[in-house]
Amino acid sequence: MHEETMEGNLEMMDATEPRAQRRHGGLLAIAIFKLTKSAFFFAVGIGAFHLLHRDLGLVAAHLEHALHFEPEGRINALIMEHLSTVDNTRLRQIGFFTFAYSAVALVEGWGLYCEKVWAEYLTLSLTTMFLPWELYELVRRPSYGRLGLLLINLLVLCYLVWILDRKKKDAA
Repeated sequence: MHEETMEGNLEMMDATEPRAQRRHGGLLAIAIFKLTKSAFFFAVGIGAFHLLHRDLGLVAAHLEHALHFEPEGRINALIMEHLSTVDNTRLRQIGFFTFAYSAVALVEGWGLYCEKVWAEYLTLSLTTMFLPWELYELVRRPSYGRLGLLLINLLVLCYLVWILDRKKKDAA
């Protein structure tokens, strides 16, 4: 008899805590993506500050050798062309901006992981803000990577609109 009462109490707890039972898999996937992006940009920021006061041409040559790039190849020429425009001021800017972006992605990711409505609105707003830039870049220099990024962000946007609309209807 005591076991039946405990089972009944457990069933009631499950019914009163739907959030613990109904985790949104899509939000979790977006959260993991945002947290991974945060870690990536944090590493880029560290790398930018690590390269301060170094000969970037020499660093690129070592990297080229380690990755077995052709010295006369297209990738090497592209890297060397862009490296000539990077100085210590630019490296500091890259470092600070990537750290800032990393912090924003961390806040988004953690908020989405915790299924906070403010994080859903934040992610919706930021994703919407970057869509014109992504479209511009896709038109300017079309590539499958840019198209893929745009499609992923559109899917995220649609999913968040759907989740927020569903929550609004559930609350009403």
